[in-house]
Amino acid sequence: MREIVLDTETTGLDPLSGHRVVELGCIELLNTVATGKTFHAYFNPQMIMPSEAQEIHGLTDEFLADKPLFVDRVDEFLTFIGEDQLVIHNAQFDIGFLNAELERVGRTKLANSYVDTVSMARRKFPGQRVSLDALCERFGVDNSNRTKHGALLDSELLAEVYLELSGGRQRDLGLSVGVVGAGQRGVSDGPRPVRPPRPHAPTAEELAAHVAFLKQITDPLWLRA
Repeated sequence: MREIVLDTETTGLDPLSGHRVVELGCIELLNTVATGKTFHAYFNPQMIMPSEAQEIHGLTDEFLADKPLFVDRVDEFLTFIGEDQLVIHNAQFDIGFLNAELERVGRTKLANSYVDTVSMARRKFPGQRVSLDALCERFGVDNSNRTKHGALLDSELLAEVYLELSGGRQRDLGLSVGVVGAGQRGVSDGPRPVRPPRPHAPTAEELAAHVAFLKQITDPLWLRA
């Protein structure tokens, strides 16, 4: 199963007020495990970065000035995610921003199914904190490099959190590598050890020992009427 972990950084909280996506990070998963394939981009938002947003992600007007516009990389982004399921922390926020950007460049809204890991974590841990940092702490995911929010780094962390939310590394019991075709048993295409058949008939010595043992038993049950 192919899924895409996705995160954005933006100039604010409301795309309907004109706020824009300034960073987009995506991680490819196969059976909840990262494959190493990613999509990552910074975008020039064509607006001044509010100080509140800059405080969160650290992206400045100077840094973003020479970055491409969203339209310049939209095809690459859409090709990368394809029609596969998205995995997003607080999905409505990111999807709302991406749909606003797509609408600006004349593209249709995202139709991908998605998993919201915030909702997933709330069901699993009712009443507990479910921020990405809190979940990293709960599952022992190293987030020491997360001094600021970053779309690709947060996607990498979320990929590990999602694996744990989905049952951890016990989910496939390590059978995903070298698994044989559907309907067949076994976990590897490699050679299997062959044991010689065990003898089933008793030897003469075993029969003699058995007879001697039976003679020691008084009033055996199997001889009672």
